Amino acid sequence: MKEMWTTFASVMGIWAFSQSLFQAFFPPEFRFATLKFLNRICNWFSAYCYYDITEIDGVNTNELYNAVQLYLSSSACVAGNRLSLTRGLNSSSITFGLSNNDSLIDTFNGVNVLWEHVVIPRNSQTFSWRPLPEEKRGFLLRAKKKDKSVVLGAYLDYVMDKATEIRRKNQDRLLYTNSRGGSLDSRGHPWESVPFKHPSTFETLAMDPQKKSEIMADLLDFANGESFYQRTGRAWKRGYLLYGPPGTGKSSMIAAMANFLGYDIYDLELTEVHTNSELRKLLMKTSSKSIIVIEDIDCSINLTNRKNNTGSSRDNKSNYNVPPPGSGVTNSEDGGGNTITLSGLLNFTDGLWSCCGSERIFVFTTNHIEKLDPALLRSGRMDMHIHMSYSSFSALKILLKNYLGYDEDDVEKQLLEQLEQVIERAEMTPADISEVLIKNRRNKDKAVLELLEALRTRVERNDKNNAVKSRENMTVEDEEQEKRALLVESPKEGGGGGDQLEANCDKEKGGHDANDDDKVL
Repeated sequence: MKEMWTTFASVMGIWAFSQSLFQAFFPPEFRFATLKFLNRICNWFSAYCYYDITEIDGVNTNELYNAVQLYLSSSACVAGNRLSLTRGLNSSSITFGLSNNDSLIDTFNGVNVLWEHVVIPRNSQTFSWRPLPEEKRGFLLRAKKKDKSVVLGAYLDYVMDKATEIRRKNQDRLLYTNSRGGSLDSRGHPWESVPFKHPSTFETLAMDPQKKSEIMADLLDFANGESFYQRTGRAWKRGYLLYGPPGTGKSSMIAAMANFLGYDIYDLELTEVHTNSELRKLLMKTSSKSIIVIEDIDCSINLTNRKNNTGSSRDNKSNYNVPPPGSGVTNSEDGGGNTITLSGLLNFTDGLWSCCGSERIFVFTTNHIEKLDPALLRSGRMDMHIHMSYSSFSALKILLKNYLGYDEDDVEKQLLEQLEQVIERAEMTPADISEVLIKNRRNKDKAVLELLEALRTRVERNDKNNAVKSRENMTVEDEEQEKRALLVESPKEGGGGGDQLEANCDKEKGGHDANDDDKVL
């Protein structure tokens, strides 16, 4: 044992002497050049290439580092053995990430790459205006040289896009409102926001499944259509008009669209906006990937159909500036505040100012589409008109599943057939049906039976109303027929009454002609 330690000490002494001789005869520059040369030789024969993605690039944060961290979180929770868990501000989910000095293999279009999270303690910092973290973090990407073009091109673009999608899904959506009109807060923003927690989705939305599929496909085409809109020279925006009776789910549709795309919602209250200039300022302060909503456009300000107005041009002009009675908005001439015009609203949705952002959706809702001006309804402003109608049988089955947990097979076939027979004639909105189901949700069988009774009652009431309307129409028609018959019979009974009436008409006609001749002369 003593001889072994003696031999070890001799070897260490020889190593120390050789190292001192090496450092004395070979300067640091030569040693560095030798190591660099050996490294190039190794890289020349190596089949891999390496890329460093540091957390901080100089003094700025590297966006690619954050994108890679988010992208790997979708795979780390499955493949990683040691993970770091984080939850950011305004985030509704936990993000998984690679732990320090851990690695992960990823595959893209048949190309395998290795990601390694490298964490190195940083040397003592010198004086800096911006303090740096104590550790130097970064990702090391290893890929084969033959796959270099794919990795630096399509793969990194895919990583950035995927990270953006994950960030949007993890972040809580916000609901904005312009309650202060056009005034700005301390940060220069005219919008106030609250977290948007509406649970409505297309799966729970009570409407025809085929119509829902069409809407979802249209939304996906819009969200993924950046290249299409650029190629065709169109602004990356789309307009939807939701119309139908109250209680048919127009607000739930908007919430489902926001949850489906992961967009924020800007609820624009037109009665709080005083001028067209303020309207443009609000539009400029909206972000991309958002839904701008104007609910009850026929009630917010008076933008009715110009074809229904028979007054002069002055009357027509005032029709767009004067708010409807009871709206709480006064005319500017009366000392009030709302002077938004139809032209200003059209420029807001389809003018030059509507192009100051990208990937935005405009949604208008109304209960009476016939009251809207045709200029608001044309393509380019409202590209898709969605009729939110009364509950159909397919919508009823969705409501039974949402509120009672009933599938089609859970309800008796005979009872289901009875519901199908009366649902179309009942003309009940999803809100009305939901109220009946919520009231009896603890007793599911009772809820279905009471719903059937409510539908039958509504059918009877509708039949009575239709019968009354038919009788009224028949009465009006009978009265008109009697008047026409009396007009036909009265000349016969009076003898020359008809001739006298014609003579009077000719006399009046001649008198008018004479007056007209005098005016011409």
